[in-house]
Amino acid sequence: MAPNGPSGAGANNAQYYQQQQQQQQQPQNTTAVATHGTLKIPYILPHERVFPIQIGGETFNLSGASISSDAPSYFSQHFRALLERARENNEDPCAAIKTLYIDRDPATFRDIALHLQGYHVTPRDGTHFVRLFADAQFYSLPRLISQLYEESIFISIGHREFQIPRSTFSAPGNSPNFFSLGFAAFFSRPDELFPGLDREGLIRPPSILPPSVPNRDADTFADLLRILRGYPVQIRDEVQRAKLLADARYFHFKGLEQKLIAHEISFNQVRQRTEIALRLENVQKSGLSVRDDAGEPAGTSGWVTYARPYVDDKAADLVLEIGHETTKLHLPTSGDPRAEFFNDTEARIRKLFEVIATKLGLPPTAEPMGLLMAAGGGEARVPSPGHTTLSEHLVRVALPPEAAILLDGKEYEADAAMLKDEDGPSHNPRKRRRAEEPEEWTVKKGQWRLRIRPSEAGKGGFECVLVAVKIDAVSSERGRNMARGFLGS
Repeated sequence: MAPNGPSGAGANNAQYYQQQQQQQQQPQNTTAVATHGTLKIPYILPHERVFPIQIGGETFNLSGASISSDAPSYFSQHFRALLERARENNEDPCAAIKTLYIDRDPATFRDIALHLQGYHVTPRDGTHFVRLFADAQFYSLPRLISQLYEESIFISIGHREFQIPRSTFSAPGNSPNFFSLGFAAFFSRPDELFPGLDREGLIRPPSILPPSVPNRDADTFADLLRILRGYPVQIRDEVQRAKLLADARYFHFKGLEQKLIAHEISFNQVRQRTEIALRLENVQKSGLSVRDDAGEPAGTSGWVTYARPYVDDKAADLVLEIGHETTKLHLPTSGDPRAEFFNDTEARIRKLFEVIATKLGLPPTAEPMGLLMAAGGGEARVPSPGHTTLSEHLVRVALPPEAAILLDGKEYEADAAMLKDEDGPSHNPRKRRRAEEPEEWTVKKGQWRLRIRPSEAGKGGFECVLVAVKIDAVSSERGRNMARGFLGS
């Protein structure tokens, strides 16, 4: 065994790695360059001479050209030192070359030998990759290390092996991700491939297991990969969508997540506008904007629009869907209907309105419910949502005649006094009289457009009005009970 080899003592290893650092920092003393195909091989060792290397129980005879093709390495350093010592002592170079013995796996080295001989070696699976990786680092083969750095990602998801080209994650929003932040942090730094490890005392590289994520579903991940590669995947139901979204978020695929969220983009022929229907919980602040009304001064009135981050090039009119029975409509005998929100919906609406205020160039208020705020830095109202019923602090609602309203399972019709468009009363011909007493509806699901207009309070501020598009509501506990279903039915 060579005294300074990778299998030698720690002190000898320290000497080798110190020599290697100096070798990498100083230019090689090469007086000639040989060309092997498109690779220029430096003349570090005599190209025609054969150098024996024993790996485990198998001996490999490599030419100086092969060893020099990926250098400086442990092999080139070792044999070059032997030749220089023989020259200094006037000894026969052939007699000075001894077999270098290294106690490593010969099967892995066969592929490394093929690499040194000019063949392209591709990892077959995760185990093969980490073995090549560890030995390429151990033998200090810079070209092989660089090649492995560019190789596909090998990883086991849910006990199934996946080989993923790095270009798969090139779409906007999908990088950095789980693999670039986790897998690549260990396998993609040629300057420090064993982070935190003291190489000076290294006798052999540490044991490396192939990367794996056993707690995720392989079939779900396979579907994510198909979508990332541009293939359509049919989402069968909301359960499958929830699985895909959960794993897209786990692996930090933000762009893919935006493609997977429930949405509908359509062109409204009546309004001559493209619309996007989206659930409140899926709205991102970076996708929000406000479209000014045509013919009106900028910033005076308009509609809230939305473009999915990383996905949509143009914003569309937002149709906001709010479900889970977290909306209560207060229908007074006079005045406009108002909406009250509960649980997480209340916080989300508040945050949504804060973002809209910022988009309008207005300072966010302590409580933006209703988005009643003074322009030019005036005082903002401070409501207490959830503790008031019929108050200016609740969100104003418009029920235009074209709104589709289902109340207690039946189509709802109200008189013209009840129905108003987004900017004032309408002349709707529907003939149901308004109740003499205030009503409260629990909205099971509702879709709303968001209208920005000057505040009716007359203080120069703005407000956001929820304009009903489609509502499914119940007016009483009996109506809610009638809509209930039996478990498993």
